[in-house]
Order: sequence, then C-alpha cells, then structure tokens
Amino acid sequence: MKISMIRDLLEAEVLCCEESLDSDVYSACGSDMMSDVLAYVKDQAVLLTGLVNPQVIRTAEMMDMKCIVFVRSKKPSEAMISMAEDDGIVMMASDMRMYDACGTLYVNGLIGTAVHV
Repeated sequence: MKISMIRDLLEAEVLCCEESLDSDVYSACGSDMMSDVLAYVKDQAVLLTGLVNPQVIRTAEMMDMKCIVFVRSKKPSEAMISMAEDDGIVMMASDMRMYDACGTLYVNGLIGTAVHV
C-alpha cells in the first residue's frame, strides 16, 4: 500500500516528508507503548500511536519504520517533526481513534504480523 493511500484512508494531515508519500509499505502496528513495539514488532513499516513524545521517533528509527501516524487528533511538537524529517520518516496526524484507524487499514489490505513471544 502506498503511504499516500494511508493518508487518504485515514484523512490524515501530512506533517513532514511529503515527498515520500509514494513509498510502499506492507504492514503496520498500533501501540501507545513503545516498549511493546520494541519487544514484539518485527518488520512493520507504519506505526499508529497516540503517544506524542520523542521516544516515538527514536523507536520508529530503530525499527526502520517509514511512517508514523498520530491518532486521536494528537499533534507532535516542531522538534519531533524536525527529528522525523531528519530521519526521513513520514509523519501524519489523523482525527481517527486507533481502533478505527487500524481497522480501516486492515480491511483495505495493510496487514500486521503475528506476535511471537
């Protein structure tokens, strides 16, 4: 799925790296706990979260994620946007709740992967 399609499906505002909207992504995850993302997420390209702090950017960078979508009308600071821009991570904001955003992406073909503990 193109990141531009995620933008359209979630009616999201692009906050940075708009030039990368044509990139393909194949999986996503939703979490407000970055420790869970680090522990359980593998090969995810898109992170959906309502957590707004620099740890989100650092986590996405460590996990080689291409896109972060802030849900529930959350907006990152200018410093966070700058961090994401430096790392080439597309950052968007949506008014959707996480449950609805994840469901919308899933039914439109963007999958998650099984958690192996």
